[in-house]
Amino acid sequence: MELIKANEAVVKAAILAGCTQYYGYPITPASEVAMAAAKYLPKVGGTFLQAESEVAAINMVYGAAGAGARVMTASSGPGISLKQEGISYIAAAELPCVIIDVMRAGPGLGNIWPEQGDYMQVVHGGGHGNYKSLVFLPNCAQEMADLTILAFDLADKYRIPAYILTDAYIGQMMEPVQFPKQRAHPPRKPWALYADHDSKDHLVSSIHMSTEDLESHNVHLQNKYAELEANEVRYQDVEVDDAELVMIGYGFISRLLLSVVQDLRREGHKIGMLRPITAFPFPSVHIEELADKGKTFLMVELSNGQMLRDVQLAVGRKTPVHFYNRMGGMVPSVEELKTVALRYLKK
Repeated sequence: MELIKANEAVVKAAILAGCTQYYGYPITPASEVAMAAAKYLPKVGGTFLQAESEVAAINMVYGAAGAGARVMTASSGPGISLKQEGISYIAAAELPCVIIDVMRAGPGLGNIWPEQGDYMQVVHGGGHGNYKSLVFLPNCAQEMADLTILAFDLADKYRIPAYILTDAYIGQMMEPVQFPKQRAHPPRKPWALYADHDSKDHLVSSIHMSTEDLESHNVHLQNKYAELEANEVRYQDVEVDDAELVMIGYGFISRLLLSVVQDLRREGHKIGMLRPITAFPFPSVHIEELADKGKTFLMVELSNGQMLRDVQLAVGRKTPVHFYNRMGGMVPSVEELKTVALRYLKK
């Protein structure tokens, strides 16, 4: 067990997962990820390189992934925006990598406080084309480590870019983390272009000049995303079985919602919480099942309602979906959220 900042924990976890390469450009509140990568990767024979820009960094990630390495990068909102073209290329070429997004407030330069305004560009593909990325939503330092390891494994399994989508509070928080023991080295990838004779004929590319060929490739990608939706949805339920009101939130907000549930349960209120752990694939089926049971929902977000749209699509018109948010780096208190929850419990 180690007391460690979450932004540093992801790097230690990545190394345990077999990551050997980091390419990035620093930005608050994600800079500690780069600092930890610069500190630890050379000690295990890996490579850290601070690129001249976010655009350069994501294209270096493309190259390392194509050469079979487990590779990662990290940034925050403005930097993630600059990486989007490269991420689309990575998704099209079916290259596995891990991207850490420690969200800050926006739009524009905004400020360095926590927000959840990157959800749309990360979950629904901020780059061009019909692609998706695997997206994990940790709410503590332990999950930052655990989900990073899982992200590398599933990125390789499905040949897809994987995000750790977190926020400034979680990334900057110091908490105890239990790291696993060193794992076996990831196996050789049969499709990668290594610097050897056996792989010299491998082609890693996102170009499909034939319209028929590109459509076929798009269909293949959509089938892969459907497989993810069938097999890799993750979420946490808290006291939802008899709940009349189910609050939905992720990241730091979910920790506040847990306190709200515990406090109001002690007062006799039937309230629960659903925490999505994957944003793609999204727990739409589970939310629809809860809606079929007549649950009312309260979505709480540090954005203008970016996850709210996914919840509304899952619920349809079956039951009310209420919404409460803060923006600009403002974070609600537990007492504030209790007042909001009681407003809808009494209806």
